[in-house]
Amino acid sequence: MSESMKTTIDATPEIAQNAPVNPRRRVYRPNAKYIPILATLVLLLAMYIGGLANLAHFDDPRVVVNLFRDNAVLLVVAVGMTFVILTGGIDLSVGAVISLTTTLTATLLQGGWPPLLVLPLVLVLGALLGSGMGAVIQYFKVEPFIATLAGLFLARGLALYINQESIPIRDKLWVTLSDLRIPLFDGVKTTLIAVVALVVVLIAAAVLAWTRFGRNVYAIGGSADSALLMGLPVARTRVLVYTISGFCAALGGVLFTINSTSGHALQGAGTELDAIAACVIGGVLLTGGSGYVFGTLLGVMVFGLISTIINFQGDLNAAWTRIVVGVLLFGFIVLQRLVTRRAR
Repeated sequence: MSESMKTTIDATPEIAQNAPVNPRRRVYRPNAKYIPILATLVLLLAMYIGGLANLAHFDDPRVVVNLFRDNAVLLVVAVGMTFVILTGGIDLSVGAVISLTTTLTATLLQGGWPPLLVLPLVLVLGALLGSGMGAVIQYFKVEPFIATLAGLFLARGLALYINQESIPIRDKLWVTLSDLRIPLFDGVKTTLIAVVALVVVLIAAAVLAWTRFGRNVYAIGGSADSALLMGLPVARTRVLVYTISGFCAALGGVLFTINSTSGHALQGAGTELDAIAACVIGGVLLTGGSGYVFGTLLGVMVFGLISTIINFQGDLNAAWTRIVVGVLLFGFIVLQRLVTRRAR
């Protein structure tokens, strides 16, 4: 190699270091994975500010508090759904598990069973149903849509077999929990089910953010094959996320019985679709690997705030809730597609 060529090569790093930096490269761009959740937050704030500006008494703190109370069941179910969707799966059985849980709980309590035995029994039943579907999906390579659809028919059928009528609950503990009001501030109170839902959100967020299991969930959603090659416990993790979803659905059913002091085999119909919609609106990527529990919380709040605004309006049909949610769902699906393309 000639001296001139060596000199040129040696000088290259120095030239690169002294070269002027394009100021455009220093412009901060938020991580693409945060864009959907930021969009949901902006939407929620815009809706709330719009309600404050146009609706009387919308500034009452009880409006916000009641959002958590009225959507506690959906929030708990959506948290479980978040785990499943993060792995790239789906769970269509959660509404039917709510149905089975409420019917079985009401029937057993009406039959004189101790409530402290009924509560863990129905929660374990929900978790077992979820783990069964997860095992079928993992070990028999069945599509989540098909496996959980079978779970939906099974759980709904069992609920209808137990009792097809509405079953009142008169157990003293259940009635006490239903009537319990927890003071917050200035005479504003909330219910036990709202507090339980928020605790579930905090626990789920901590698990996904700070545990090995949470990291495995994201890794499987990103690429299950790559996660397997890295030695991650793909099978165990996938079964466990469906177990969590089944547990959360059963807990949602228990919360419903506490709130309404009744059980019904048709309760929870369509809840699985509401939970999926809340996750998508909250920025959870349907293909898996990206999303946050707090995004799901925002999605549920958007869902609830739409209903609240329509109720305050007074002259709008309740069907508008579904219409608006449908439009938002389309919008956020398109946003997810744009974000994933930009990330590539």
